[in-house]
Amino acid sequence: MGQKIHPHGFRVGVTEGWNSRWFASKKYFGELLVEDQKIRNFVDDKLNKQPPYAAVARVEIERTREELKVLLHTARPGVVIGPKGAEVDKLRNELEDLTGRKVKVEIAEIGSPDLNAQLVAEGIAEQLKKRASFRRVLKQKADATRNAGAKGIKMQLSGRIGGAEIARVEKMIAGSIPLHTLQANISYGQVHCRTPYGVIGIKVWVYLGTYAETDAALVAAANAVRRPRRR
Repeated sequence: MGQKIHPHGFRVGVTEGWNSRWFASKKYFGELLVEDQKIRNFVDDKLNKQPPYAAVARVEIERTREELKVLLHTARPGVVIGPKGAEVDKLRNELEDLTGRKVKVEIAEIGSPDLNAQLVAEGIAEQLKKRASFRRVLKQKADATRNAGAKGIKMQLSGRIGGAEIARVEKMIAGSIPLHTLQANISYGQVHCRTPYGVIGIKVWVYLGTYAETDAALVAAANAVRRPRRR
């Protein structure tokens, strides 16, 4: 049988970095690890699972001796920041109450939400909650992702799809998904969609190209922004 492995965990330390960046002795490691998970769960419940739905795809955490830095990757930074920064200040105060530490919150915008697997999975979940046809939803998401520049996408639904009596697994693949290639830049997302007839598990893999190709595209985009306009 094929052995399944998390695409991000497979690449951590080789081509991907860690989502939590800090060092602790054995005495404090477990406590800080649990605290990281509490922060991620709190941010997810506050910003993703209730209006106005800020589309936070990833939470990175850095720690120094004095400060805790939380970096939020979101497709809707204006919602997280709020008018005159009111919402982000409120979030910072709530995180400080949760952890008992000095917290600094930073926001990073996701330029192409259709290329982020976590946001694609959450979009599918929202449509399934409205009882949309799952095949139509998967086809729309596949087309949108390929049009945004992805080289391939794979989506998998598990559970009582469409309210069926018997749970099953449905998949859709468009393009190529080289999961065994360490140099392949794979965005992975997983969501539990809670519907009236049960929980549906949603997994999404998006192949963005090799790391060399994606890095070159980012450099080219940055140079295009910096280049002065000719008169």
